[in-house]
Amino acid sequence: MNRKIKTFYALFLLVVLSSCNNQKKTNDINQIQKPNIIYILADDLGYGDLSLTGQEKFSTPNIDKLSEDGMFFSQHYSGSTVCAPSRSSLMTGQHTGHTFIRGNRGVKPEGQFPLDSSIVTVSKLLKSAGYITGAFGKWGLGYPASEGDPNNQGFDEFYGYNSQTIGHNYYPYHLWHNQTKVILEGNKGKKTETYAPTIIHEKAMSFIEENKDSTFFMYYPTIIPHAELVAPEEYMAKFRGKLLPEENYIGVDDGERYKKGGYGSQKEPHTAFAAMVYLLDKQVGEIRKKVEELGISDNTIIIFTSDNGPHQEGGADPDYFNSNADLKGYKRDLYEGGIRVPMIAYWPEKIEANSTSDHISAFWDFLPTVCEIAQIDKPKNIDGISFLPELLGEKQESHDYLYWEFHEQGGKQAVRLGDWKGVRLNMGNNTKAPMELYNLATDIGEQNNIAANNPEIVGKISNIMESEHTYSKEFSFGYEKNK
Repeated sequence: MNRKIKTFYALFLLVVLSSCNNQKKTNDINQIQKPNIIYILADDLGYGDLSLTGQEKFSTPNIDKLSEDGMFFSQHYSGSTVCAPSRSSLMTGQHTGHTFIRGNRGVKPEGQFPLDSSIVTVSKLLKSAGYITGAFGKWGLGYPASEGDPNNQGFDEFYGYNSQTIGHNYYPYHLWHNQTKVILEGNKGKKTETYAPTIIHEKAMSFIEENKDSTFFMYYPTIIPHAELVAPEEYMAKFRGKLLPEENYIGVDDGERYKKGGYGSQKEPHTAFAAMVYLLDKQVGEIRKKVEELGISDNTIIIFTSDNGPHQEGGADPDYFNSNADLKGYKRDLYEGGIRVPMIAYWPEKIEANSTSDHISAFWDFLPTVCEIAQIDKPKNIDGISFLPELLGEKQESHDYLYWEFHEQGGKQAVRLGDWKGVRLNMGNNTKAPMELYNLATDIGEQNNIAANNPEIVGKISNIMESEHTYSKEFSFGYEKNK
């Protein structure tokens, strides 16, 4: 056989093998066994609050290990810059211009404005696909027994805080187990015997154990490290004296708001914050260890992220810890520090270990992702794009843009358009308020407003802001007045 013929056959064989490999990868996506899904949502954990993202005051070895054995998303965004709308975006697959809950509006005696019964949620979809569904932690999307109650939004079991306000406190008077109000006798009066994240974690671990032979979805929205700053003494002792200077925070230690939303006093806020994140990291490690011990690790995907950027309440000191990793802004800002959050996905034998993705994604992508994982049709009228191909090393579709709106502090909007980031402030009464424009490729800290030099980009982003905000009786910017 001459050299030309040999070369032809070699090239032909290479093409055939490549085609087979590509076909195999495609088949892998279409023929995946339905895995268990565990979604761990930290509360107000900043982009820089993990040692893998630069935290130097303390370490997070278990979360770091999850990243080492999985995929870290460097450009992932929360649904909003505060709790309830961020979680609404996560559950509905819609950004805050479309999702039903767009603010933290409370309802007396406890709870938040509820999701409507007609809303399609991740939990409803997975339950319809045969998943056992459980939520353990903080809900915030509907007061007890309302349409938005977790049991009415597709969760078979719920244990934790229904109300975000009561979720400010770590030694609450009560929690909820489905429709039962669980009185914590150890926290009666001024007693602090029952640390809520500990017993919530125990319930979550039991859920995994009880459903090891089924297919389950566990949503784990912990309250850590949201203010107030409180941790059991065994964890405080690990950091005491190492994070000086401490500044005494004087909070609410009696009266009407005591254990009902008021942040308790803390003489060692730095110590408490580090202790809380230490406990969070420990609990993440225990969840992973549990699925490994039960022999279900290879068929379980674990996702870890945070609901928004770091807060400045209850004595918290994000600047001391560099919690926003030099990003601009904090919780309640639509700058990167308020909405860019770390995300880790771990799935043995499916996700390449120690990999990093720069795919631009957001909370509203979770719903279509689980639809593809569970092999169910995604609903219409969602804003998300499945990132399952990215997890599996396949060709990934990209967003044209990402959009946020926030209805506090005068009204805010933001858009990410490629590397461009547009932010509009104080526009609740002026939908044509001036826009700030940043190029994140060269200015990740959003320090150099270049709107004046880029009128065409400003125009494009302005059009997106107007088109992506849909009218809501509860949450409106007044664009409809201009139409």
